Amino acid sequence: MCGITGIFDTRGGRDISRAVLQRMNDSQLHRGPDEGSLHIEPGVGLGHRRLSIIDIATGQQPLFNEDGSVVVVFNGEIYNYQELIPELQALGHVFHTKSDTEVIVHAWESWGSECVKRFRGMFAFALWDRNQQTFFMARDRMGVKPMYYALLDDGTLLFGSELKSILAHGGLRRDIDPLAVEEYFALGYVAEPRSIFKQAKKLPPAHTLLLRRGESVGEPRCYWDVRFTLDAKISDLEACEQLTAKLKESIRLRMISEVPLGAFLSGGVDSSAVVAMMAGVSTEPVNTCSIAFEDPAFNEAAFAQTVADRYHTNHRVETVQSDDFDLIDTLARLYDEPYADSSAIPTYRVCQLARKHVTVALSGDGGDETFGGYRRYKLHLMEEHMRSALPLGLRRPLFGALGRLYPKADWAPRVFRAKTTFEALARNSVEAYFHSMSLMRDADRSRLYSSAFKKELGGYNAREVFTRHAAKADTEDPLALIQYIDTHTYLVGDINTKVDRASMAHSLEVREPLMDHEIVEWLATLPSSLKMRGGESKFLLKKAMEPHLPHEIMYRPKMGFAVPLARWFKGPLRQRVRSALLSGPLAESGWFDQATIRQMVEQNESGVRDHSTPLWSLLMYDAFLRNVVSQDVTTPFSASIT
Repeated sequence: MCGITGIFDTRGGRDISRAVLQRMNDSQLHRGPDEGSLHIEPGVGLGHRRLSIIDIATGQQPLFNEDGSVVVVFNGEIYNYQELIPELQALGHVFHTKSDTEVIVHAWESWGSECVKRFRGMFAFALWDRNQQTFFMARDRMGVKPMYYALLDDGTLLFGSELKSILAHGGLRRDIDPLAVEEYFALGYVAEPRSIFKQAKKLPPAHTLLLRRGESVGEPRCYWDVRFTLDAKISDLEACEQLTAKLKESIRLRMISEVPLGAFLSGGVDSSAVVAMMAGVSTEPVNTCSIAFEDPAFNEAAFAQTVADRYHTNHRVETVQSDDFDLIDTLARLYDEPYADSSAIPTYRVCQLARKHVTVALSGDGGDETFGGYRRYKLHLMEEHMRSALPLGLRRPLFGALGRLYPKADWAPRVFRAKTTFEALARNSVEAYFHSMSLMRDADRSRLYSSAFKKELGGYNAREVFTRHAAKADTEDPLALIQYIDTHTYLVGDINTKVDRASMAHSLEVREPLMDHEIVEWLATLPSSLKMRGGESKFLLKKAMEPHLPHEIMYRPKMGFAVPLARWFKGPLRQRVRSALLSGPLAESGWFDQATIRQMVEQNESGVRDHSTPLWSLLMYDAFLRNVVSQDVTTPFSASIT
């Protein structure tokens, strides 16, 4: 696990400044504190920060092929590299290391841009082939590892694991993209391929970008996608047996390491399943770690302890203080873009705890998307049943009117909060799912934005992110459709981003066995009834894990990984919210309606309305403006909060 960065002159062989490249590389010191190296030749500069995991002795990067004509910088792990080495040796390649990185350069020589289809793992890499005058970038199928890039006006291409490395170059304009801001306030993150800055982009998951010197820069090419065929003829028992075998294989591959390894254990079904399978394939007790919360409404420590006791793990627990909000500015500097998932705070803390004991940790991330575990999936399917009873032409005016007339009742029991349901029933399936996923609804965002900002948007709505992906889903199954959307949006933009930045802030490698693409492909062939049955989410995973986990672990209500925002905003963060949102760079931008923000703040303080989620989004956007846009970001990130 590492940080990569670099510069490529698309037009010729201009000199690359070693000082500039060094600065870009050093900005990601946290991603790879063990070693740092550069490679510079005319028109090409590659930088690498190394966190040593595999082949510690000889796996340094940038890494070359036999004659030095191909060089790569790589972030991630190729889990099937041991299978590929003899195949490549049979083709005549000579290996000088035992690292998975060297597989990439030889695979490129033999298979060209198709080499990515042979890799099983999480990866982002950039490769220069001097003989072919070709520069090549790639990102893994599920978007576990990040890759930013920017084409400057003079034809210089910059890339990096994090946006801060591109900013450290000094040539990127910090012009904020209004469309990215709209996506952020709708979704809580800026969706691929956009970044918060107009000039920079994210390479989407399962995409490559090939550039030949002297030619214009084209668009990224997709090399993989999940297809929900749902056509497998399989019994429940056969599916459970196959899933258990696939999980064990995926976990076995991800336990290859030359450094201490463990797992996150939250006490939920996903992380508990990972730990149970790890214990089954490990000859030593598994290292596990959890965080506990002072607030019992968020505390799952007892459930984690139950699993730890069953498998006799080396279990460590630390309690996170209820008022752990000093991380706001640290998170803004770490993420480089506005990011509104408040669970980034406990995620940061559990990574901090894990790094005290291990260098690699396995997680249960991706289980909700692939196995159908979110509560919102069940609600969406209920709404779909109602939507199917009436054509859209009747539903839109009827339920649209009810949605407008029905009061918003955040304070009331859930059964009386019908406004959101009415609004969802007035929409088609994709619009309704976007509505339910939005941190701020369309009408709320419209009130938040100033007239000047609405002109900048030119009618753009973040809903287009969902409709674009839905058009490629190639399924009419209601559960499969939203799983597909989540896999391409929420999983990548929210979950993977959160875990990558939080873990790498502490130089910790996190591996996600539930996101193994072969498992994802297999699950997509299974009927949706094996994922959601009788209102029970993750049906197959839970059935498969019944011999391995206690009933109370798998069939208890889902708690999530949240923080008490509502209490913070009425108490310890009250004054910070006022000072940050009613003055300073956010207010001075001219993009937000200050009367609306003031009303939100006052209503939240008085208890008339709960605006904690949009207020947190605004607070994190303000932190981004203060810590990234208005500050020198050429210095290395430091996880200074203890």
